[in-house]
Amino acid sequence: MTQPFTAQDFDPLDEFDLEDDFIGASNAARPAAPPMSAPFAPVAASRAAESDAPLTLSETPAVHDPVGQLVAQTEAAVIAAPPVSPQVEAGGLPASAPATVEVSIPRIAVHVFAERQDTLAAAERAGQDRRMSRATTQIRVGGISAAVEAYQGEPTPPLIIVECLRDARSLLQEIDQLAQVCDAGTKVVVIGAANDILLYRELMRRGVSEYLVAPVQPLQLIAAIGGLFADPAQPFVGRTIAFVGARGGAGASSVAHNTAYAMSERIGVNTVIVDYDLPFGTAGLDFNQDPLGGVADALSQPDRLDATLLDRMMVRCTDKLSLFAAPATLDGDWDIQPDAFEEVTGRIRSTAPFVVLDLPHLWSGWMRKTLISADEVVIVATPDLASLRNAKNMIDLIKQGRPNDAPPRLVLNQVGVPGRPEIPAKDFGAALGVHPSLTIPFDAKIFGSAANNGQMIVESAAKTKAAEAFQTLAQIVSRRELPAAVSTRGKAMEGAAKGGSLFSGLMRKKR
Repeated sequence: MTQPFTAQDFDPLDEFDLEDDFIGASNAARPAAPPMSAPFAPVAASRAAESDAPLTLSETPAVHDPVGQLVAQTEAAVIAAPPVSPQVEAGGLPASAPATVEVSIPRIAVHVFAERQDTLAAAERAGQDRRMSRATTQIRVGGISAAVEAYQGEPTPPLIIVECLRDARSLLQEIDQLAQVCDAGTKVVVIGAANDILLYRELMRRGVSEYLVAPVQPLQLIAAIGGLFADPAQPFVGRTIAFVGARGGAGASSVAHNTAYAMSERIGVNTVIVDYDLPFGTAGLDFNQDPLGGVADALSQPDRLDATLLDRMMVRCTDKLSLFAAPATLDGDWDIQPDAFEEVTGRIRSTAPFVVLDLPHLWSGWMRKTLISADEVVIVATPDLASLRNAKNMIDLIKQGRPNDAPPRLVLNQVGVPGRPEIPAKDFGAALGVHPSLTIPFDAKIFGSAANNGQMIVESAAKTKAAEAFQTLAQIVSRRELPAAVSTRGKAMEGAAKGGSLFSGLMRKKR
């Protein structure tokens, strides 16, 4: 366990002994970061005189900074991945874990003291990110010395991010000065110029929570903050995928339910459907379920929700698919506080890797907030002028509110209705600046039959183009491939449909 963030005596020969630290460095474990409970306060003991010997740091070329790989693929930055123990690379900082910025940052104050203009810009952009919506960010010009001066007469926040581009000895000296004015419990993230494991270890020994190498990106800062304030009682944070229709009757609910079913039954990932259309939701009908309360009960008492209560409120449709159905009644006005939707969604995210939000076609404060805060947004539109106008308004607003995320995905539904003039998919996407991720052909018979029987298209009409479209969309939004067994079974069924029995193709090969 590392010591609290304090001013400490420094002996370069004692601390930077390489006798056994980096032999077989590729198999060494990353140095442990300070635990969340470790205090972050100065020590009143006087400081011994520092050695006049120069600070010796590793001269090995830079490799990876602690979270440098987090922004290697911006669009794929929110892929869910299990925790991986990072490895230390020879001569450089520890290699980072797989890219993931699925974090839940609490309501904290974050103060940033930056020296570089690009660091100031990155911090400002990170503060505007949807993941930082509950945090309060203050950005100031100046490095560690400015932070020391600022906190002479004011308390320190839960997190301070400071930048220092000077040499390693000067950086350590300034860090010790900062420790003298920090309150207990404050965490510090340092942004420096040197990419060196020895400096990193010395900063960790002094109680610094994280060290990043300039230049930094917004997602790096967000990931670092989320890692420091992660709840150890919450093993993961699931991805939220919001489906919304560009206009009424576009079929967003049907697309959301079928995609969620394909994710759970074809890809094999645990998925939860949340139907937020309280008076008119169709999730219960589509899955032939008759829930008593579901999402309405959760929204009425969000503060009481825990794992046990959530499990009681959800309806388990299959082994891997659960349903938070809407009451679909007009008995009440459903006057729900906007913050309740955010609270319920956050609680549900801790129960499954994927949460599909079926959003109604209306506009309100909680709808805007839900669309901007979702990990991925899918806009379902029909190829007509009204959908084009509404989809453009939605995409422009979501892009503005999510500067560090990929644009929303566009799905064209009900394509090919007989006798109806339609805007071609190419022209539709060109007008929006977003190419359609998928087009779903119109088939009144199979969709109507599945809806009346309470079945999904993938279940009732597995060999149709619509079923293939939902499986494809499930792979796109989950960023996972179909298991080999599912793909092989699909080819076998296709062969059986063309040539008699399931084994006829095999028998022909033997002849």
